[in-house]
Amino acid sequence: MSKAGALDLASGLGGKIDKTEVLSAVEKYEKYHVFYGGEEDERKANYTDMVNKYYDLVTSFYEFGWGESFHFAARWKGESLKESIKRHEHFLALQLGLKPGHKVLDVGCGIGGPLREIARFSSASVTGLNNNEYQITRGKELNRIAGVEKTCDFVKADFMKMPLPDNTFDAVYAIEATCHAPDAYGCYKEIYRVLKPGHCFAAYEWCMTDAFDPNNSEHQKIKAEIEIGDGLPDIRLTRQCLEALKQAGFEVIWEKDLAIDSPVPWYLPLDKNHFSLSSFRLTALGRFFTKNMVKALEFVGFAPKGSQRVQDFLEKAAEGLVEGGKKEIFTPMYFFLARKPLLDSQ
Repeated sequence: MSKAGALDLASGLGGKIDKTEVLSAVEKYEKYHVFYGGEEDERKANYTDMVNKYYDLVTSFYEFGWGESFHFAARWKGESLKESIKRHEHFLALQLGLKPGHKVLDVGCGIGGPLREIARFSSASVTGLNNNEYQITRGKELNRIAGVEKTCDFVKADFMKMPLPDNTFDAVYAIEATCHAPDAYGCYKEIYRVLKPGHCFAAYEWCMTDAFDPNNSEHQKIKAEIEIGDGLPDIRLTRQCLEALKQAGFEVIWEKDLAIDSPVPWYLPLDKNHFSLSSFRLTALGRFFTKNMVKALEFVGFAPKGSQRVQDFLEKAAEGLVEGGKKEIFTPMYFFLARKPLLDSQ
């Protein structure tokens, strides 16, 4: 995992946003969300701006806390967080049957942590699709450092309208990324288009479960905390994702919420009652340390104004994620494996 330190965090805050405009960007981002009077329709209509602002603002925090792979994982007892994250990625590669020579697309690839791991694990060539310039710049540098720049590359594009030919890829996957799409059907339909007939798409989706009650104010508060803290237009139900897949033309081979059977709760690294030296930066104490460090860095001018505000909404997200996990109304790992029919009738 990445060893980004305090100065790396400070220098990267704001991404491609001018350092003098970070506070303004934070304020604009916050206004998209429920806690600041924002509406779902506005978030969906302006998803590109909202999600780009979000990742410019938070990528350095993510890398500082999580490393290069920004996702959760089902976890065995005795398994470290780092080990579980790698296994989560290997599981996808195995489900897709990736092999040397395969051309694979990672939809919403972040800075490419999973992309590099899956390419090394499977010897496939992986293209990461991402609409955030800062993350792609960072990902290319990490590819160079890892020595995988010949088999791993990036395309800057919106996954709702990919500038890629039909029937291009042997496999497509998405890890906690297509939840940013304003419309699941439209996103899955684009993935269907670029995937070769007879080949598969696999994903881990962020979803509200059937236990979510839209009339429960506490449930709605948890959902809103996750949305503002993670740059989401709206969090769909698992059954809505499943229906969108079928509408897009996919044959669903199997699907399951993998959080249900995880021996160690997926949200444990963020739980205030949990402490771990191996994932210290994610613990309540570690986040408290980061918050005060960012406050100091902002005070002396090493971090741009607004950095503390970013830390605040990320903390709000952590609280929502833990509560959503404990109440089993939210999952970050609704998994599905779906096939594009060999005889494409669409």
